[in-house]
Amino acid sequence: MKIGYARVSTLDQSTEIQIAALKEAGCEEIYSENMSGKNRNRPELKALLKSLRKNDTLVTTKIDRLARSLSDLFKISDEIEKKEANLQILEQNFDTGTATGKLIFSVLGALAEFERHLIVNRTTAGLERAKANGKKLGRKRKVKKENERKMKKLWEAGE
Repeated sequence: MKIGYARVSTLDQSTEIQIAALKEAGCEEIYSENMSGKNRNRPELKALLKSLRKNDTLVTTKIDRLARSLSDLFKISDEIEKKEANLQILEQNFDTGTATGKLIFSVLGALAEFERHLIVNRTTAGLERAKANGKKLGRKRKVKKENERKMKKLWEAGE
């Protein structure tokens, strides 16, 4: 049986396109969730992995939907292999049921992790540049300084 997995990182994103592709690929069941890929504690992924049986195929649209680090990818891959199931990635058009698919899986996993590191490095550099240029980072204050002082005086007075 083919079992699909769709994931997006934020609540304002949608899994619709992924789910449509998974249905087109013949998935009979589809697990989906809105959660960061760097978070290994994903309830739907755990449930999917637990439900896998011998000869099942876990199908996902892209490798980074499954994991964002190489170590996570290999842990998930090991769980799939222990269940004697396979992994199919639609966008890269491979299946770990073949030797070539296993090789491609390893290479693409390394590239996905590399891409994640590049994103983190660029974000960090951008934040540091913004700070150096005097840009205030973070949320805007909800309470103005003047009102904060008034509230503090009232609180200290026991009101």
